[in-house]
Amino acid sequence: MKKQIINPWEWQNERSYVQAIEVTNAKGTLYVSGQTAINSNGKSSTDDMDVQLIMAIKNLEKVIKEAGYECKNIVRLNIFTTSSQELFSCFNIFQNWIAKHNIQQASTLLEVKSLFETLKVELEATVVR
Repeated sequence: MKKQIINPWEWQNERSYVQAIEVTNAKGTLYVSGQTAINSNGKSSTDDMDVQLIMAIKNLEKVIKEAGYECKNIVRLNIFTTSSQELFSCFNIFQNWIAKHNIQQASTLLEVKSLFETLKVELEATVVR
């Protein structure tokens, strides 16, 4: 697999994403449903945004690893949140996770009216191999 990052500007770097990624010769593509702060028993979290974000990241990692892929090969990561303000107050958690795995992903952040039950953040990914 070959990945080429397209960044006509530099300002997106401090926001932890890239403008576009071209992937050629991929051996597989994994489309991951939105991962949230739902525990292994299917119970939605009622915790604050930071706790929910950490749990959503852990659930995303679990699905990716279970499928035999690696987080470093996430090429698209969409973030849905019920409050951009709350998310940005703990955005360093997300940015540290991106840096830890050296992820360079195209992203879209959407504030939505609601998510399932009590959830505040959802992460949807595309991963290549």
